[in-house]
Amino acid sequence: MEVTEEDLQLINALQIAPRISWADAAGILGAHATTLAARWERLRASGAAWSTAHSMGDPKQMCLALVDVDCEMTSRAEVTAALAAIPEVVTVEEAASNRDLMLTVITPTLTQLSDIVLTQLKEIRGLTKYQTSLCTRLHSGGYAWRLNVLDKSQIAALQALAGPESSGPAPAGNQGAPLPQSHLDLLPFLAMDGRAAAADIARGLGRNPATVQRQLNRVLASRVLSFRCEIAQQYSGYPITCQWFANVPPGQHEAAAAELRNFRNVRLSASTTGRTNFVILMWLHSLADVMNAEQALQLRIPGIELVESVVVLNTAKRVGWMLNPDSTATGAVVVPAAEPAP
Repeated sequence: MEVTEEDLQLINALQIAPRISWADAAGILGAHATTLAARWERLRASGAAWSTAHSMGDPKQMCLALVDVDCEMTSRAEVTAALAAIPEVVTVEEAASNRDLMLTVITPTLTQLSDIVLTQLKEIRGLTKYQTSLCTRLHSGGYAWRLNVLDKSQIAALQALAGPESSGPAPAGNQGAPLPQSHLDLLPFLAMDGRAAAADIARGLGRNPATVQRQLNRVLASRVLSFRCEIAQQYSGYPITCQWFANVPPGQHEAAAAELRNFRNVRLSASTTGRTNFVILMWLHSLADVMNAEQALQLRIPGIELVESVVVLNTAKRVGWMLNPDSTATGAVVVPAAEPAP
């Protein structure tokens, strides 16, 4: 599979405007709408790129946890598969560090993390130890990461046509009324295809297309979902993933997060509980860039202490999508059950 410059431009466009019509995108990218549709279908079919959406829940209640896992050496594959099958475990990574696996877990509440997820971890044969850190503030995530292959005028044109789904999850306090179950039923379809049309969802649910279109419009406007267009990492130009566990002085976290927005390759920055209080994850060109990134972080963020760096050897699952060893999507998606808010 070859990913061309035109393919990268299309992926970048869908990162900015996840559900833009092919007709609108055509005028910006200088290609016919049918050409763009065929190009996207080829990327999707090969697993080189995919569009997805996942629920972030109520920011005042939702729990994002980073869990380190140790397992028996001979059981790593089985443990990885068992962890990836848990819907709330959205990402599973194999680490070159003093832990075997790193998990990203999202649950609607802290109680559900303990009652649903951690209970299951204890039952996995071969899993010997886990340690949990909680995200106290998510500063940036993969939904905000961009390929940056488009020019400024193209980016501005895409932003002007982007819908509410491009804005990221709504901040705490800005949620409207909870969505009814009839609307939440649409979420698994959007997890499997962030560009799913109302007509396709209606066929899957056995509902009237006009009804589903109204429900879809409300779901998108509610901003309860985080949309993203993903690319297989091997085609991104950044094949190395490194995560740093750091300490940032109290009161300086927002300033550090603002500085990190100037780093184009940051995929995650968050304040956390645990042995350290800040996590940074970047995609890098090479292993040599690990030291370059560390020097840049120490130069740009006064007082930061980089306690540990972890290079990811393999990603088995990323935001619900199962991945092949070469970082392409298998097409299998593990979708959490959508539950109405209390």
